[in-house]
Amino acid sequence: MTIARGGPLWIIGVGFVTIVFAVGALVFEGLIQSVFLALVVLGVVGVILLMIFFRDPDRNIGHGIVAAADGIVTGISSVDDPDVGPCFWVKTFMNIQNVHVNRSPVDGTVTRLEHTPGGHRPAFSKDSERNEQVTIQVSSPLGTVKVVQIAGAVARRIVPYVKKGDVVARGDRIGLIRLGSRVDVYLPRSMVASLTVHLHDRVKAGEDTLA
Repeated sequence: MTIARGGPLWIIGVGFVTIVFAVGALVFEGLIQSVFLALVVLGVVGVILLMIFFRDPDRNIGHGIVAAADGIVTGISSVDDPDVGPCFWVKTFMNIQNVHVNRSPVDGTVTRLEHTPGGHRPAFSKDSERNEQVTIQVSSPLGTVKVVQIAGAVARRIVPYVKKGDVVARGDRIGLIRLGSRVDVYLPRSMVASLTVHLHDRVKAGEDTLA
Protein backbone atom coordinates (compact mmCIF):
# COMPACT_ATOMS: atom_id res chain seq x y z
CA MET A 1 0.00 0.00 0.00
CA THR A 2 1.39 3.38 -1.02
CA ILE A 3 1.49 6.06 1.69
CA ALA A 4 0.86 9.68 0.72
CA ARG A 5 3.61 12.25 1.01
CA GLY A 6 3.07 14.08 4.28
CA GLY A 7 1.93 10.94 6.09
CA PRO A 8 5.06 8.84 6.84
CA LEU A 9 6.39 11.14 9.58
CA TRP A 10 3.13 10.79 11.50
CA ILE A 11 3.23 7.00 11.15
CA ILE A 12 6.91 6.80 12.12
CA GLY A 13 6.33 9.09 15.10
CA VAL A 14 3.47 7.02 16.51
CA GLY A 15 5.39 3.82 15.73
CA PHE A 16 8.45 5.06 17.62
CA VAL A 17 6.39 5.99 20.68
CA THR A 18 4.74 2.56 20.54
CA ILE A 19 8.17 0.88 20.57
CA VAL A 20 9.11 2.95 23.63
CA PHE A 21 5.95 1.75 25.37
CA ALA A 22 6.78 -1.85 24.39
CA VAL A 23 10.24 -1.52 25.95
CA GLY A 24 8.60 -0.15 29.11
CA ALA A 25 6.29 -3.16 29.21
CA LEU A 26 9.33 -5.46 29.14
CA VAL A 27 11.18 -3.55 31.84
CA PHE A 28 8.43 -2.98 34.40
CA GLU A 29 6.06 -5.34 36.18
CA GLY A 30 2.65 -5.22 37.80
CA LEU A 31 0.33 -2.27 37.27
CA ILE A 32 2.90 -0.19 35.40
CA GLN A 33 3.47 -3.03 32.96
CA SER A 34 -0.29 -3.28 32.37
CA VAL A 35 -0.44 0.44 31.61
CA PHE A 36 2.42 0.16 29.13
CA LEU A 37 0.78 -2.84 27.45
CA ALA A 38 -2.46 -0.89 27.06
CA LEU A 39 -0.49 1.98 25.52
CA VAL A 40 1.20 -0.45 23.12
CA VAL A 41 -2.20 -1.68 21.95
CA LEU A 42 -3.37 1.90 21.43
CA GLY A 43 -0.16 2.68 19.55
CA VAL A 44 -0.56 -0.29 17.22
CA VAL A 45 -4.16 0.69 16.52
CA GLY A 46 -2.99 4.26 15.90
CA VAL A 47 -0.37 3.15 13.37
CA ILE A 48 -2.92 1.01 11.51
CA LEU A 49 -5.44 3.87 11.40
CA LEU A 50 -2.82 6.34 10.18
CA MET A 51 -1.79 3.92 7.41
CA ILE A 52 -5.44 3.77 6.35
CA PHE A 53 -5.85 7.57 6.59
CA PHE A 54 -2.72 8.24 4.51
CA ARG A 55 -3.21 5.59 1.85
CA ASP A 56 -2.65 6.82 -1.69
CA PRO A 57 -4.03 4.34 -4.24
CA ASP A 58 -3.42 4.65 -7.96
CA ARG A 59 -6.44 5.72 -9.97
CA ASN A 60 -7.76 5.13 -13.48
CA ILE A 61 -8.06 8.74 -14.59
CA GLY A 62 -11.54 9.68 -15.82
CA HIS A 63 -12.70 11.80 -18.72
CA GLY A 64 -13.61 15.47 -18.90
CA ILE A 65 -13.11 17.51 -15.73
CA VAL A 66 -12.43 15.08 -12.90
CA ALA A 67 -13.11 15.29 -9.18
CA ALA A 68 -10.37 16.91 -7.10
CA ALA A 69 -11.21 15.01 -3.91
CA ASP A 70 -12.76 11.83 -2.59
CA GLY A 71 -15.97 12.38 -0.68
CA ILE A 72 -19.56 13.55 -0.93
CA VAL A 73 -20.69 16.49 -3.07
CA THR A 74 -22.26 18.85 -0.54
CA GLY A 75 -22.76 21.96 -2.64
CA ILE A 76 -23.25 23.02 -6.26
CA SER A 77 -23.70 26.70 -7.01
CA SER A 78 -23.47 29.15 -9.88
CA VAL A 79 -21.40 32.12 -8.71
CA ASP A 80 -19.31 35.03 -9.96
CA ASP A 81 -15.83 34.36 -8.58
CA PRO A 82 -13.24 37.17 -8.61
CA ASP A 83 -10.58 34.82 -10.03
CA VAL A 84 -12.56 32.60 -12.38
CA GLY A 85 -15.50 34.84 -13.30
CA PRO A 86 -18.96 33.31 -13.84
CA CYS A 87 -18.48 29.73 -12.76
CA PHE A 88 -19.81 26.55 -11.22
CA TRP A 89 -18.72 26.05 -7.60
CA VAL A 90 -18.63 22.39 -6.55
CA LYS A 91 -17.92 21.50 -2.89
CA THR A 92 -16.77 18.05 -1.84
CA PHE A 93 -16.71 17.07 1.84
CA MET A 94 -14.04 14.55 2.81
CA ASN A 95 -14.84 12.23 5.70
CA ILE A 96 -12.00 10.91 7.83
CA GLN A 97 -12.19 7.53 6.06
CA ASN A 98 -11.74 9.01 2.57
CA VAL A 99 -8.43 9.12 0.72
CA HIS A 100 -6.97 12.53 1.60
CA VAL A 101 -4.84 13.10 -1.50
CA ASN A 102 -6.30 15.70 -3.86
CA ARG A 103 -5.86 15.72 -7.64
CA SER A 104 -5.95 18.26 -10.45
CA PRO A 105 -9.32 18.33 -12.23
CA VAL A 106 -7.76 19.52 -15.53
CA ASP A 107 -4.55 19.76 -17.55
CA GLY A 108 -2.73 23.05 -17.18
CA THR A 109 -0.11 25.20 -15.47
CA VAL A 110 -0.23 26.25 -11.83
CA THR A 111 -0.38 30.05 -11.86
CA ARG A 112 -1.11 30.60 -8.18
CA LEU A 113 -0.44 28.77 -4.95
CA GLU A 114 -1.57 30.70 -1.89
CA HIS A 115 -1.87 29.69 1.74
CA THR A 116 -4.44 31.60 3.81
CA PRO A 117 -4.31 31.22 7.61
CA GLY A 118 -7.61 30.74 9.40
CA GLY A 119 -9.62 28.77 11.90
CA HIS A 120 -10.52 25.11 12.11
CA ARG A 121 -14.30 25.08 12.17
CA PRO A 122 -16.16 21.97 10.97
CA ALA A 123 -15.80 21.82 7.19
CA PHE A 124 -19.55 21.41 6.70
CA SER A 125 -20.41 24.60 8.63
CA LYS A 126 -21.30 27.87 6.93
CA ASP A 127 -18.28 29.54 8.56
CA SER A 128 -15.76 27.09 7.09
CA GLU A 129 -14.77 29.59 4.37
CA ARG A 130 -12.85 31.34 7.19
CA ASN A 131 -10.77 28.23 7.85
CA GLU A 132 -7.14 27.73 6.93
CA GLN A 133 -6.95 27.02 3.21
CA VAL A 134 -4.68 26.63 0.20
CA THR A 135 -5.74 27.99 -3.18
CA ILE A 136 -4.34 26.31 -6.29
CA GLN A 137 -5.16 28.13 -9.53
CA VAL A 138 -4.58 26.39 -12.87
CA SER A 139 -4.46 27.97 -16.31
CA SER A 140 -6.04 25.33 -18.54
CA PRO A 141 -7.42 25.02 -22.08
CA LEU A 142 -10.81 25.70 -20.46
CA GLY A 143 -9.58 28.92 -18.88
CA THR A 144 -8.86 29.48 -15.19
CA VAL A 145 -9.81 26.60 -12.90
CA LYS A 146 -9.44 27.01 -9.14
CA VAL A 147 -9.11 24.36 -6.44
CA VAL A 148 -9.39 25.41 -2.79
CA GLN A 149 -8.32 22.98 -0.05
CA ILE A 150 -10.04 23.88 3.22
CA ALA A 151 -8.94 22.59 6.61
CA GLY A 152 -11.55 21.54 9.15
CA ALA A 153 -11.95 20.80 12.84
CA VAL A 154 -9.79 17.66 12.69
CA ALA A 155 -7.60 18.49 9.69
CA ARG A 156 -4.76 20.71 10.93
CA ARG A 157 -2.38 20.81 8.02
CA ILE A 158 -2.62 21.15 4.25
CA VAL A 159 0.39 19.84 2.32
CA PRO A 160 0.68 21.14 -1.28
CA TYR A 161 2.50 18.88 -3.75
CA VAL A 162 2.83 21.55 -6.45
CA LYS A 163 4.29 25.03 -6.78
CA LYS A 164 3.66 28.00 -9.04
CA GLY A 165 4.81 27.25 -12.59
CA ASP A 166 4.34 23.48 -12.38
CA VAL A 167 2.61 21.78 -15.30
CA VAL A 168 -0.06 19.31 -14.18
CA ALA A 169 -2.10 16.74 -16.02
CA ARG A 170 -5.69 15.83 -15.27
CA GLY A 171 -5.66 13.52 -12.26
CA ASP A 172 -2.17 14.43 -11.06
CA ARG A 173 -1.71 14.60 -7.30
CA ILE A 174 -1.64 18.24 -6.16
CA GLY A 175 -1.81 18.05 -2.37
CA LEU A 176 -2.95 16.43 0.83
CA ILE A 177 -5.29 17.51 3.62
CA ARG A 178 -4.35 15.55 6.70
CA LEU A 179 -7.38 13.73 8.16
CA GLY A 180 -9.89 15.03 5.66
CA SER A 181 -11.95 18.21 5.28
CA ARG A 182 -13.32 19.98 2.18
CA VAL A 183 -12.21 20.76 -1.36
CA ASP A 184 -13.93 23.33 -3.58
CA VAL A 185 -13.57 23.45 -7.37
CA TYR A 186 -14.44 26.52 -9.45
CA LEU A 187 -15.11 25.81 -13.15
CA PRO A 188 -15.65 28.54 -15.82
CA ARG A 189 -19.34 28.31 -16.70
CA SER A 190 -18.91 29.30 -20.36
CA MET A 191 -16.59 26.35 -21.00
CA VAL A 192 -18.59 23.67 -19.19
CA ALA A 193 -21.16 21.85 -21.32
CA SER A 194 -22.80 20.24 -18.31
CA LEU A 195 -22.15 19.08 -14.77
CA THR A 196 -22.30 15.32 -14.35
CA VAL A 197 -22.56 15.25 -10.54
CA HIS A 198 -25.43 16.02 -8.21
CA LEU A 199 -25.79 16.83 -4.54
CA HIS A 200 -24.91 13.92 -2.25
CA ASP A 201 -23.08 12.00 -5.00
CA ARG A 202 -19.96 10.15 -3.88
CA VAL A 203 -16.91 10.86 -6.01
CA LYS A 204 -13.30 9.70 -6.23
CA ALA A 205 -10.48 12.11 -6.97
CA GLY A 206 -9.09 11.77 -10.49
CA GLU A 207 -11.47 8.97 -11.37
CA ASP A 208 -15.01 10.36 -11.42
CA THR A 209 -16.08 13.08 -13.84
CA LEU A 210 -17.41 16.37 -12.46
CA ALA A 211 -18.26 18.02 -15.77
